[in-house]
Amino acid sequence: MSDRIFGGIGLVLAIFFAWQAAIIQESFLTDAVGPKVFPWIIAAVMGISSLWFLLKPDPDPDWPRAGRLAEIAMAALVMVAYALALPELGFVIATAIAAAYLTWRLGSRPLESIAIGVGTSLGIYVIFRLILGLSLARGPLGF
Repeated sequence: MSDRIFGGIGLVLAIFFAWQAAIIQESFLTDAVGPKVFPWIIAAVMGISSLWFLLKPDPDPDWPRAGRLAEIAMAALVMVAYALALPELGFVIATAIAAAYLTWRLGSRPLESIAIGVGTSLGIYVIFRLILGLSLARGPLGF
């Protein structure tokens, strides 16, 4: 039953996401792909995955214990805090903090998590900002 509830919620979200993608205003100066393609792909994958849960639910799902559910909830809260911190701290700092926390909770040692967080943040910054020239949230240090 829980898989069907999860699949139903996911399907509703996929339909909402597809609808939001469909109403994106396109400029007359756009590339061949356009701004709608990526959201449509995400909505399609989410919809197909949700249909799978609706049509083929697990008869005996294995739910995590309360402590594990609390960690999942905390990770979701970290992602919300990350989204709120992006305009204030900038991409590099906010991403380093969020990635460090999440990798620590996935089992890395604290110093490893800090290194992974900083490396992930700088690596994504180099690829998206310096190589691809995309705009990322600027922080108090100007990058």
